[in-house]
Amino acid sequence: MMMHTLLQTDLRFGLIYIDPDTSSLADVGCVAEIVKHERLVDDRFFIICKGQERFRLLGIVRSKPYPVARVQWFEDRPSSEPEDVESLATDVENYMRDVIRLSNKVNGKVGKEAPKDIRKNLFPTPFSFWVASTFEGAPDEQQALLELEDTALRLKREKETLRNTLNYLSAAAAVKDAFPA
Repeated sequence: MMMHTLLQTDLRFGLIYIDPDTSSLADVGCVAEIVKHERLVDDRFFIICKGQERFRLLGIVRSKPYPVARVQWFEDRPSSEPEDVESLATDVENYMRDVIRLSNKVNGKVGKEAPKDIRKNLFPTPFSFWVASTFEGAPDEQQALLELEDTALRLKREKETLRNTLNYLSAAAAVKDAFPA
């Protein structure tokens, strides 16, 4: 029912994380815009969405036929960090490139290079959200990054996560090199 409503209106809806252990809703979510959809024969849909504005959940207005909430929009505040967000974004891009390179090596994708321009001319704030979206399999970390209201802090946390991932992949690559299959 929600999809039929969305297809007749502006194709935007709110997404919010539900903790799998407690079934509690997160305090922060984001708007998703459907950019592509395909209706299946059983009236379900495959959808591709793009994340947009963030919101704070103020309360549930109704739960049937689908949840509707009262929200408050918010954006990043000016950074309290003295570090330059542009240089942080460059550091994160470099770590991402190294993680992709080593991940390809560990997974046997020899010769497959990381793109030269991972950032694709994105400003630091949208780039930081894109980086967070690549942390698949780590929904708690993605949620924590979504909730941060400071681009510099988000980029620092992503840099640390990527550095840890790079250390892990370096060790895995060393083991693979020492004990080839």
